Amino acid sequence: MRKTALSMFAIIFALSLGLMGCSERQGGGAAATNSPAPAGNPGSGGNSSGGGDKTRITVYGSTSDKPVQEVYKQIAADFTKENPNLEVDLQFPGSEYENILKVKMAANDLPDIFDTHGWAIIRYGKYLADLKDQPWVSQMTDTIKNVVTDKNGKVHALVMSEAKDGLTYNEDLLKSYNIEPPKTFDELMAAAEKIKNESKGEVTPFYFSGVDDWMIGQFFDYFATSLLISPQQNEAQNLLDNKMDWNKWTPLPEKLLEMQKKGYINKDVLTAKYSDLPKQFAQGKVAFTLLGPSFADEVHKIKPDLQIGFMPVPAMVAGDAPNFSGGERYTMGAWKDSKHLEESKKLIAFFAKPENMAKFANVTKLPPGLKGVTAKHEFTPYYDKYSGIRVFPYFDRVYLPNGMWDVMCKTGTSLLAGNVSPKQYSEKMKQEVERLRNK
Repeated sequence: MRKTALSMFAIIFALSLGLMGCSERQGGGAAATNSPAPAGNPGSGGNSSGGGDKTRITVYGSTSDKPVQEVYKQIAADFTKENPNLEVDLQFPGSEYENILKVKMAANDLPDIFDTHGWAIIRYGKYLADLKDQPWVSQMTDTIKNVVTDKNGKVHALVMSEAKDGLTYNEDLLKSYNIEPPKTFDELMAAAEKIKNESKGEVTPFYFSGVDDWMIGQFFDYFATSLLISPQQNEAQNLLDNKMDWNKWTPLPEKLLEMQKKGYINKDVLTAKYSDLPKQFAQGKVAFTLLGPSFADEVHKIKPDLQIGFMPVPAMVAGDAPNFSGGERYTMGAWKDSKHLEESKKLIAFFAKPENMAKFANVTKLPPGLKGVTAKHEFTPYYDKYSGIRVFPYFDRVYLPNGMWDVMCKTGTSLLAGNVSPKQYSEKMKQEVERLRNK
């Protein structure tokens, strides 16, 4: 009897643990689901454990912006209304997105659909299904077609939003200080000095986050293009040939450290969070941010009439012109080994409908990746104004090996924490580039 009782207790205890695990998976973390998490492996798509008659499609998105996540949910809900036998499980892992995808690639256990966030061909190519036979392919824009199509004609992903990244700024604030959008880095620093002095320190020229350290990485990625790629005399070929003199990188960390020492960066940079930005921006406490304007809706919830401006990345070398960084932003690629590949393609095609693409364009404030999409938002005039500005691919995606983005972000944070000098930053870049290229 004692053995039977112990056995029963063990079974009940195991079942309790299992239920606890399901509960955590449904409500925890940064994930946002459109339906309960599956009892099986979320990467496999799996069938729902409810009635057993619905197919679950797992979708991973890289966005941390709540308004963009909401659009994902709205479109997914509309899809399930039209396809009641299908469920969509949306997951947004936040800052861990890239690391999670790397683990899943190593295990060859990916979500049915996932955002390639700029790496459709280079990093994820061999894991993705070919979408060239899909109805939306013929509508791809001229600027994005080659980004996600390889030399063999394989189409790796639907690009819902094209990246055309520069600086956003508080236009009302700049007007109050009689500042025109800077065209050079020196002009940008002069604007920062004027704002800091005339506001008596009440306005921080630039906002960065050491918690969400991609914001620090953005500085290096944007201005590396302005310093090393955009000028007529540049380091593009040396970087591609692995012949770069990494001492030429040192001006970038020197400039960021100088910005910190002069009080141009928020003092709480090491503990500040990206989620704190919209409120501070709306309150007129921040002038510039080095990111696209997709956070505008969050700002306007607090201050609806605030005018937010958008501008190219200023030039760093004399005689050069401003530029944008671009490529994929939000995409949907299908895992080639998904058990529900056809259903996944059907969901991607639903997201590709013009009305759904327009929703993405309007919430991200970015150009859509398909032609024939009518989008109207407050940043359309800025894209029109700067339509002739050169767009370069993101620096790290072309000129650095896989894994260097994390190095740039974390070493940049260490720089601002006083743990790394500008010269040591450059040495770290050289060491890590050589290590990752020889893996």
